Amino acid sequence: MRNYEVNFIVDSVLSGDEINATAQTYFDMLTSNEATIVDKGEMGLRQLAYPIKGRTTGVYFCTEFQVPSGAIIAQLELALRRDERIMRFLSVKLDKFGVKYNDDKRNGLIGKKKDKVKSEIKKEVAAEKKATPAKKADAPAKAAPAPVAKAEEEE
Repeated sequence: MRNYEVNFIVDSVLSGDEINATAQTYFDMLTSNEATIVDKGEMGLRQLAYPIKGRTTGVYFCTEFQVPSGAIIAQLELALRRDERIMRFLSVKLDKFGVKYNDDKRNGLIGKKKDKVKSEIKKEVAAEKKATPAKKADAPAKAAPAPVAKAEEEE
């Protein structure tokens, strides 16, 4: 089985139903051609890095799938290229490292370390706050004692 990932941007001017129908068209195309969809996700409305067809935003979709042969990729790319609702697309063949990375990311193993470190720092800060008593802002500050003048020795 070969692993692929296809990302495409749907024009954000369309209604929500039309956007989902557009994406579903390509998901159905894959499943009808013996592809097994591993993961499909909508990344949502995002700002584009540069205007495409006069638009500055688009709805991003990403799907990862497995196929017995790569023949479907040419048909899929041709359909994406001809569809006016699709602003841009990118299809990528995944190697074993890409498949493992995507699987780990879906299972929450990627980025876990940063979250763990942040939670430990929050616990340390909370422990420090409990250990040090808070200073009262309303209490008047104690005046420093006046310096003691040395008594002059009498002659």
